[in-house]
Amino acid sequence: MIRSILGFSVANRYAVILVTLIATAFGAWSLARLPIDAVPDVTNNQVQINAIAPALTPVEIEKQVTVLLERALAGTPGLESMRSFSRNGFAQLTAVFSDKVDVYFARTQVNERLTEVRGTLPPGVEVKLGPISTGLGEIYWWSVEYLPPGEGVPVRDGRSGWQTDGSYLTPEGERLRSDFERTVYLRTVQDWIIRPQMKSVPGVAGADAIGGFVKEYQVRPDPMKLVGYGLSFADVTRAIEANNATRGANYVERNGEGYVVRAGGLIENVDQIRDIVVATRAGVPILVKDVAEVGIGQELRTGSASENGHEVVLGTALMLIGENSRTVSAAADAKIREINKLLPPGIQARTLLSRTDLVDATIRTVGRNLAEGALLVIAVLFLTLGNIRAAVITALVIPVTMMLTATGMLAGRISANLMSLGALDFGLIVDGAVIIAENSLRHLAERQHELGRRLGLDERLETVRVSAEEMIKPSVYGQAIIILVYVPLLTFTGVEGKTFTPMALTVLIALVAAFVLSLTFVPAMIATFVTGRVSEGDNALVRVLKAAYRPVLCGAIRSPITFIVGALVVLGIAGALATRLGQEFTPTLDEKNIVMEARRIPSTSITQSQAMQLGVEETMSKFPEVAFVYSRCGTPDIAADPMPPNACDAYLILKPQSAWPDPHESKEALIGRMEAEAKLIPGTLLGFSQPIQMRFNELIAGVRDDLAVKVFGEEFGPMVEGARKIAGILRSLEGAADVKVEEAVGLPFLEIKIDRREIARRGLSMADVQDVIGTAVGGKDAGLVFEGDRRFAIVVRLADDVRGDVEALKNLPVPLPPAQAAPARSGTGVPTAPGAMGMSVPLRQLATFTFTEGPNQVSRENGRRRVVVTANVRGRDIGSLVAEAQERIAAEVRLPAGYEVRWGGQFENLTAARQRLMVVVPAAFALIFILLLGALGSARDASIVFSAVPMALTGGVAALWVRDMPFSVSAAVGFIALSGVAVLNGLVLLNHIRTLVAGGMAIPEAVRDGALTRLRPVVMTALVAALGFVPMALATGTGAEVQRPLATVVIGGLVSATLLTLLVLPALYVRFGRAATGVRVTEVRQPALCEAVR
Repeated sequence: MIRSILGFSVANRYAVILVTLIATAFGAWSLARLPIDAVPDVTNNQVQINAIAPALTPVEIEKQVTVLLERALAGTPGLESMRSFSRNGFAQLTAVFSDKVDVYFARTQVNERLTEVRGTLPPGVEVKLGPISTGLGEIYWWSVEYLPPGEGVPVRDGRSGWQTDGSYLTPEGERLRSDFERTVYLRTVQDWIIRPQMKSVPGVAGADAIGGFVKEYQVRPDPMKLVGYGLSFADVTRAIEANNATRGANYVERNGEGYVVRAGGLIENVDQIRDIVVATRAGVPILVKDVAEVGIGQELRTGSASENGHEVVLGTALMLIGENSRTVSAAADAKIREINKLLPPGIQARTLLSRTDLVDATIRTVGRNLAEGALLVIAVLFLTLGNIRAAVITALVIPVTMMLTATGMLAGRISANLMSLGALDFGLIVDGAVIIAENSLRHLAERQHELGRRLGLDERLETVRVSAEEMIKPSVYGQAIIILVYVPLLTFTGVEGKTFTPMALTVLIALVAAFVLSLTFVPAMIATFVTGRVSEGDNALVRVLKAAYRPVLCGAIRSPITFIVGALVVLGIAGALATRLGQEFTPTLDEKNIVMEARRIPSTSITQSQAMQLGVEETMSKFPEVAFVYSRCGTPDIAADPMPPNACDAYLILKPQSAWPDPHESKEALIGRMEAEAKLIPGTLLGFSQPIQMRFNELIAGVRDDLAVKVFGEEFGPMVEGARKIAGILRSLEGAADVKVEEAVGLPFLEIKIDRREIARRGLSMADVQDVIGTAVGGKDAGLVFEGDRRFAIVVRLADDVRGDVEALKNLPVPLPPAQAAPARSGTGVPTAPGAMGMSVPLRQLATFTFTEGPNQVSRENGRRRVVVTANVRGRDIGSLVAEAQERIAAEVRLPAGYEVRWGGQFENLTAARQRLMVVVPAAFALIFILLLGALGSARDASIVFSAVPMALTGGVAALWVRDMPFSVSAAVGFIALSGVAVLNGLVLLNHIRTLVAGGMAIPEAVRDGALTRLRPVVMTALVAALGFVPMALATGTGAEVQRPLATVVIGGLVSATLLTLLVLPALYVRFGRAATGVRVTEVRQPALCEAVR
């Protein structure tokens, strides 16, 4: 079949070239539409469930909500694991499904089970699904802020915008005089102007918001006035609800027309709330304003935001799962620019962080590496082939293959990113073309020399066809080996599968395309354009190489055992070095920005946490490397990334490194200086990460840091004690940074314990007293106020200064049942309406007030409680750190029966990948050997060629050791790719030696002539493959660290593989090879051989 393809390509060369041009043009069209991203999305397939229960403590919400949800989801088709946490008033459960399950099917299943369980949840609990997003979801951040007065819009009194007295006039005519009022208005702009439009951007799953204050119409009753008038909080709430409604009365006919009858009664402003009648006393109406203060206030917020030391409102665009972050981020940026034209004067939405910047930077790095690699490969082709036209034809395979690869990637929905393009080596791509072109040139030159004239058309075509057919076995089998070694990578699952499967698919597409081109396009082009006199001789470079190689080759032929033993010694040294290499999952992408996590004691309120965070921002802003800082504390609206009030994330947006005072300073060194400065900030525990890295860690493993040590058990006491011991051990280890213990306890409570006997004696129920406390402290909705298409809640709640006064809370009036209240009489002695003047009792007589501490957060995983110790790894590989930590923890930490320690985070991914590699690597080697056996038909010869694989591994290990790089999955992929290239060279060499032996030449002479003849193609294939990776190995741009291990392994391995293939393989064949007669060839027959070739 291959012979037929070659014959067809040569005979129909113009048609083959035309088809190739059309396919290339279509590839260019595909390339323009190829999705582009920074890294593949490795988030596992998950559904988040958020439960809001303001009345429940962490333990209560765990028992009454979280456990119920876990049991309801158990057994869902495709469900692999569950984890959850329960905090005060909030719980989040993450259900992780198999990657084979469609996320929309998973959400449907979860929704069905939630529908079944909703009726059994406590009253007031709201359960909803999180957005359909992933770890790459937070693609675009913006802030909503005021421009300085006079900037952009001149200050003109009476017009919207800043006024000369320092106030701000809204387009609705409201004058904002205080910072509080202006911050409330910023949040209104965010919620009702910006967010609705951002949600309409294609590919956006949701628009989150945090910071500022959500506007409320607040009714703040005075408890003493309520007592004086004999009223309760419930009376005020009912009165507002009864006076805030619109009712229709169908229609009436009048003079032949139908009139719709309606009685409008919706509240429109604060004054209307103030004038609502709550009750009457002696015929005198008691208005809301008589017993309460009415005004604009803010919702009890769960999160805040700031930028460069002042509070702002932040917005986040969350990308829909499966979308392309670069495209969606660019669309979000365009929408923000449109929205800015519609905002009130003096207000702007400013871009803080866009994923487009990172994607463009990484793609520039990849593009530069590929371009430089291609130029190096082309340069080698021109230097070694010795024929300009053949070199050009071989070099054309690179752009044509790239276009065909783009077509395959677009069809396979593979985005162009660091990983998918990270293993593309144009040297590997042209290997097959090099073999065909080099052999064709040699045969054309020999044929011309033999005939003593230029070849005719038929003679040239026949020579090209025969020379191409001669290389079928080494070319087809060699390229098939390179292709098949990537196939086992497709068996990766989980995080490693999502990381490396796109890479394997991209390389496979490129190699298959190059393979097809080497059998069709290359022969057709050579037959068409390599005409006239063909001079095929060794150029100066090849002559120098042969002169250096010949005596060493003779030594290998003369003393093969010496070279074989030497190779085994080198292999042993490499094995020893391999044990000294560290281990990590994958290199961390440098996102060029920093996230600084700040944690305070659990009792810290959101207000205090935000105030302390402003100090952190001020400290970090002093670093000249920092362009600006923005932070978020607590939980945003959608709760895609919920944090407790005592936790804040500061995003440090760095200037380009060229603008740093010391452009050569590493990011790690900068973090070290920042950490030293941040330690001086009191009351704050800090950790450093990166935006995408942090979200990936959190969504995949449930923790934000690189390493997680999970202590499972039932009671908090033993778990927390064990976790603290583990944290102490980790802090003492080199390389462990930002060590933290999950804040499972320490949340302060104001416990109001109601005396059941006392309330029973007074005819009250538990709910009667709890309703008073809930309304007074937590607030109760009493309706809505509509302002155009905006709506704001009316909330009845005590004033903030009263809510925090325990004595005032003790005096809250609790209304008694009407039967216990004597009827009130008017001044004339006539009783008022029954119950019109109620009696009440102070709360202090019904309950006791105590301050206590309790659980801050209850975390669970697969149905068991856990407390987690987390740490980041800096300056050391995670594998050796965990090995040392496990040894010490096993010796020093003792847990009660039923309690256990498990390891998670990046180490969990490394362990899973390592287990998979233990299957994948042997499978790849087995495939190589099977193909070699098919190509050579001899287990002995297949073993000789296969010896190139361990020889190649020695160079890869040595290169990692020299560059002080740990072993990672990226490096393992490099070793797998390397094994295929190494075998290709050995196959090319041994195939020619076997041909010479089959022709009757003695083995020593065959080895000598074969090795010298094949020196050029062997060196060329190795050199182009190695040089194609050189730019990746030396690059320093964004994302270079991800590609560097793979490139380092391939380059180092190819150097050793080529040297050992050219020396050890001849020695092996001289020692173990057999002639056609089966007689073993010994060293005795070789003494004069080297003299003959000097």
